[in-house]
Amino acid sequence: MSDDQTRVQEFFAARAADWDTRFPDDGPAYAAAVAELGLRAGDRVLDAGCGTGRALPPLRAAVGPSGVVLGADLTPAMLREAVRAGRDRDGTLLLTDVAALPLRAGSLDAVFGAGLISHLPKPAEDLRELARVVRPGGVLALFHPIGRAALAARHGRPLTPDDLRAEPNLRPLLAGSGWRLTSYVDEDTRFLALAVREG
Repeated sequence: MSDDQTRVQEFFAARAADWDTRFPDDGPAYAAAVAELGLRAGDRVLDAGCGTGRALPPLRAAVGPSGVVLGADLTPAMLREAVRAGRDRDGTLLLTDVAALPLRAGSLDAVFGAGLISHLPKPAEDLRELARVVRPGGVLALFHPIGRAALAARHGRPLTPDDLRAEPNLRPLLAGSGWRLTSYVDEDTRFLALAVREG
């Protein structure tokens, strides 16, 4: 395992047990972001970096019983919490790195990534891997239940122009990774960038 993977695992393993209780009111924001993906019954969707699986219930509701919902995470402790919360009933959990997904090219209709991009050690390569597993015209949602400024304030640091999620940085990053940014919202109550798989 790389040092980057180890750091991510250590960060989230230390927080897994109380993750959901630290952010108890995020459910409606997750549901609203999932709704903007435009999923249909029977679609195949991945929650990349699913953590405790908070997006899995709305993703399952969106694709219905005939759809496929996958949750991928690098941290075993997070997936254990997803099982403890019963969210494994809404999707298949995969212990894997989103940088090397065990999925066929073009096999998905959409990817949902909550809080994902700031934890990607190689964002361009990792976004390219997400593009690989999504069909042309499929959708990527990069989401956070609070906006960039609010998140920076929560962590006691200033908002900096080099933030990957800033639109001037995110748009070319996505474009170079096989995605076209189609919608960008950064407000106190949420961050949501939607992109379409090119090709």
